[in-house]
Amino acid sequence: MTALAPTLQAFFTDRLTRQRHASPQTVAAYRDTWRLLLTYAFARTAKQPSGLDIADLDAPLVGAFLDHLERDRGNSPRTRNARLAAIHSMFTYAALQHPEHAETIARVLAIPPKRFDKALVTWLTKPELGALLAAPDTATWAGRRDHAMLTLAAQTGLRISELTGLTLADVHLGTGPHVSCQGKGRKQRITPLDKTTVAVLRAWLAERRGDPSRPLFPNRTGGRLSRDAVEKRLAQHLAAAAGDCASLKAKNVTAHTLRHTAAMRLLHAGVDTSVIALWLGHEQADTTQIYLHADLELKEKALARTTPAHTKPGRYKPSDQLLAFLESL
Repeated sequence: MTALAPTLQAFFTDRLTRQRHASPQTVAAYRDTWRLLLTYAFARTAKQPSGLDIADLDAPLVGAFLDHLERDRGNSPRTRNARLAAIHSMFTYAALQHPEHAETIARVLAIPPKRFDKALVTWLTKPELGALLAAPDTATWAGRRDHAMLTLAAQTGLRISELTGLTLADVHLGTGPHVSCQGKGRKQRITPLDKTTVAVLRAWLAERRGDPSRPLFPNRTGGRLSRDAVEKRLAQHLAAAAGDCASLKAKNVTAHTLRHTAAMRLLHAGVDTSVIALWLGHEQADTTQIYLHADLELKEKALARTTPAHTKPGRYKPSDQLLAFLESL
């Protein structure tokens, strides 16, 4: 057996699981990356994955694989960079285990992430959000579930993984109503609920009931909703809502758009960006600056404050000869 196979196995079982205690989502993302890379390497070298060595996965092959992701699989530069990060993580681990492959490893680690243009975030206006929340058919069980789920997502800004991971025990509707979730990086986060969301969740919990450890928003078999299932349900409701709100047709709306919507509502309410960062569970407060860049209304207000009303345009002219002399220097 070559050095790659046992090193890769140890990377997942020892480095990720035991040393770093990586989340299941991280393990799954890294697993998918390496499954794709090994399959690509097999097509290029005709070597079975178990027969590949570290030297076979050199910088040219990894670079070609990254190009393949964008060109043939239609992945975005952001996804490409995430795949590269998974490859870099394993090669960093391999550098400690196999110094004899130091040159190959160093060249792979030198592959930089790809720079890309960052588009402005998309969010829903109040009429658009109202149309979306009114779209689910509350006469059906699935419609009531979706209505409660979308209402909670739009008010709290939870990530889709946080939303689908909620259990009945995570919702507290007594004094100081809030929802508790485990966010990115295994960080516990508590988000307060407004009166509208409390009313919707109270009605849903009265129907849902059951063991506190059960999913808050289950599928029809009682298990957790998948990411794809949430996006599919959202797309269906968006299609229905677009009939009442035409502006929705021009927007690319995903579950993450509801997170942006919650952030923009807080920003328009005058909440400081550092508080919004805590609300959303951002690792760094600077991440929240994307909402400032996207909000034209805030920029227009800032412009209005910089131009005093009834000010005539023109250059400053000193009224005194001495001041005029100093101005000319």
